[in-house]
Amino acid sequence: MTSNLQPARRRAAPGDGGRAAVTNSYDLWTLAHAERASLAADLASLSPDQWHLSTLCDAWSVEEVTAHLSAAASVGRWAWIRSMVLAGFRPAVHNRRRLAEHRGSTPAETLDRFRAVVGLSVAPSQDLPAYLGEVVVHAQDIRRPLGIATQPGVDALLPVAAFFVARNFTVPSRRIASGLRLEATDAPFVSGEGPEVRGSLLALVMCLAGRPVYLADLSGPGVPILRSRITGGA
Repeated sequence: MTSNLQPARRRAAPGDGGRAAVTNSYDLWTLAHAERASLAADLASLSPDQWHLSTLCDAWSVEEVTAHLSAAASVGRWAWIRSMVLAGFRPAVHNRRRLAEHRGSTPAETLDRFRAVVGLSVAPSQDLPAYLGEVVVHAQDIRRPLGIATQPGVDALLPVAAFFVARNFTVPSRRIASGLRLEATDAPFVSGEGPEVRGSLLALVMCLAGRPVYLADLSGPGVPILRSRITGGA
């Protein structure tokens, strides 16, 4: 517990030398809690019909993405391993089962269950920027189609961006970024060498997570390459 009281450790975002990305576990969890709370506040304003609308996340509805976030926030290492074994190491089966477990009988109950896990600091591994990224990305999966203007803060986006360009985790983000120079126009983030892609840090993060709708928010000679990698050449 003592380590949680130490000043935040920050790692410079790749190639920037300016504002640094948080790497301290306490601060990463604090950011995740804040992003969950922000999303919960947005969800509280939805109409019953909006809960059933599609999101940017495959075929999942708003309610299903919310239930998935509740599941992700409450599954530790051994519970995750057990669930994956029972699912035959098929992530889609694991996700579907945990989603059903955390989905309520009504959208209001699903939201209550999400609110109950907002402050939890539970994850299957120590890859905390990835789990912060899950909250950040899925929140925008919900907000963008609904026209909700809320966006994650730069402090939440920087560690996610730094992780995404360095690692393939649940998404092939490092492969997507390879051989490109990514530069945020609204935050101190620059990464890589090659054809340039410029835009908001949020748009860069969402494209690294494979959300092609955010390509419209980017510019530069590297955008066609990025588009091809995200859409499979479409």
